[in-house]
Amino acid sequence: MTEEQALEETETVEDSLNQESDNQVNQDEDLARKKERKKAYRKYLQEEELKPFQAELIRMQQHLEETKKRMIILFEGRDAAGKGGTIRRVTRYMNEKHYRIVALGKPTENEKTQWFFQKYVRQFPRGGEVVLFDRSWYNRAMVEPVFGFCTDEEYKNFIRGVTGFEKDFIRQGTILVKLYFSVTKEEQARRFDRRKNDPLRQWKLSEVDVQAQERWDDFTNVKYQMLKKTHTTHAPWKIIRSNNKHEARLNAMKVILNSVPYERGNADLDYVPDPEIVISGSRELEMMEAQRLRSGKFQA
Repeated sequence: MTEEQALEETETVEDSLNQESDNQVNQDEDLARKKERKKAYRKYLQEEELKPFQAELIRMQQHLEETKKRMIILFEGRDAAGKGGTIRRVTRYMNEKHYRIVALGKPTENEKTQWFFQKYVRQFPRGGEVVLFDRSWYNRAMVEPVFGFCTDEEYKNFIRGVTGFEKDFIRQGTILVKLYFSVTKEEQARRFDRRKNDPLRQWKLSEVDVQAQERWDDFTNVKYQMLKKTHTTHAPWKIIRSNNKHEARLNAMKVILNSVPYERGNADLDYVPDPEIVISGSRELEMMEAQRLRSGKFQA
């Protein structure tokens, strides 16, 4: 073989390899596009599944307006448990004049000298209004004791007084729904990693979030104490398993709708919450106690 022939053969091989490489890149890009389209379609179907329940939330809201009833919905749970996304879906089509989302920051110097519940009471609904608390007075039972933001005496005073506080305003006609979003440690870590790497979500990551994984057991312990002391017949907790965000949102809507005796518009909808997703506070306590007996510590 001459030198010229060898050179031509080498170029042919290189062209073939380059073509194969280009084909592989194209195949990978096609696969990525297909996955993205499939993901987008799945999300579309999920949003469509929520719409009949969102329509019922509008009817529920109209009932509250007509009857001048007041409603409070508490969204509690660990960081990255899906509270904010659920609130956005619940309120997406509701009349903005008749609901408010309340997410209070750390107390001011004046608020520190006031009755603990005072800043929350200022945000309570008027007749015909729904107020959704993105974290609530239960900060005193969860975040504050874990991070030392309150004293032991302040924590004990809260636990002793909160059930009477809730019973009083419920007795006066306010509807109270208490939702606790429960996510596993592994799923929380995955969501934190996504926040770190996604510039559109980085603003969600706070210093408290960074420590959430390290203090997992501490949060579990105060969760148990909170449920044990504040799950009552007049103000029960509903635990929402939220590893699957869509199922958590859907079932949270069902819990909310079932808390108001309004006239339903769509009788064909299944209003019964999935028992694998929605757990009563008393059942959650039983499960946590069983975990502690088996392994020596809580797992939830």
